[in-house]
Amino acid sequence: MPNFNGVWSLTTQLQYRSDWPIFVQNRGLFFGGNDASSTHTNTIDYIDISSTGNASDFGNLAQTRRDNMAVSSATRAVAAGGVASQGLDSMEYVTIASTGNASDFGDTTVDNYNGSGTGSSTRGLLSLGQTGNGGTYGGIIEYITIANTGNSTDFGDLTVGRAFGSDSAFSSPTRGVFYGGYYQSAKDIIDYVTIASTGNATDFGDTTVARYGMGGASSSTRGLGAGGNTSADTIDYITIASTGNASDFGNLTINVRYLGGTSNSIRGVFGGGFISSTPQNTIAHVTIASTGNASDFGDLTVARGRFAATSGSHGGI
Repeated sequence: MPNFNGVWSLTTQLQYRSDWPIFVQNRGLFFGGNDASSTHTNTIDYIDISSTGNASDFGNLAQTRRDNMAVSSATRAVAAGGVASQGLDSMEYVTIASTGNASDFGDTTVDNYNGSGTGSSTRGLLSLGQTGNGGTYGGIIEYITIANTGNSTDFGDLTVGRAFGSDSAFSSPTRGVFYGGYYQSAKDIIDYVTIASTGNATDFGDTTVARYGMGGASSSTRGLGAGGNTSADTIDYITIASTGNASDFGNLTINVRYLGGTSNSIRGVFGGGFISSTPQNTIAHVTIASTGNASDFGDLTVARGRFAATSGSHGGI
């Protein structure tokens, strides 16, 4: 078997081409964040979602950033927006099967931070959170075609403008869901859109507890929201194809907010975040199709929170 920890040669890729999709499906990525010194980082970590163990270094973002978002196809992951010294409109991408530093992808229409990202195997959706220097909660959703570099395009608006969804958006192959958030207070709002179309979001139902700063994960049928500012070890879930209120799933291993969440089609993983003002390196996992408490997975390379996570098979793609 090839060593999947580095960049494959063309010969190796051709020899093991039947194994490559499984490898990519199981790779989760964590982009940027804030560390213990409150420094904005450019760190990119990766894990094999199908196993357990500590994260490994993938490379670096060109721009240090926190409160950013991420979307991905089965081959490419894109980190977008966030804060450096101020809000950012830049997007960067990596090839999931390799390791190395990120490259420029394009720009969102406006500086943004505290947003959330999700999408399908071809299209990434970006809920911009707070935009501009004044931090307006505009509810803007934009989209990109992940296979093509370039700037984002208007998609529509959330039902209620909000931010601090952190990493709590998720999807099935057809429907994108934006889970919780903050505007003047914590929100229990769940919105959804049809990823392949454009237009404003529709109300889905309510989370079990109004909160923000969650991590999200999903299979092709079920979405999970974990952690957050209130009842911060809570995990709840919805059936993405229907509408209605969330149900209790179980609990995280620690009470944490501003964590990152991602998944393959079977397992959800939730990493990092903050307990009070202290960043964490813990990664926990659950089996999405069941209910129950999370188990320990391993650790990030650097304790941090307020970052974005994604994978090669989020939402069952």
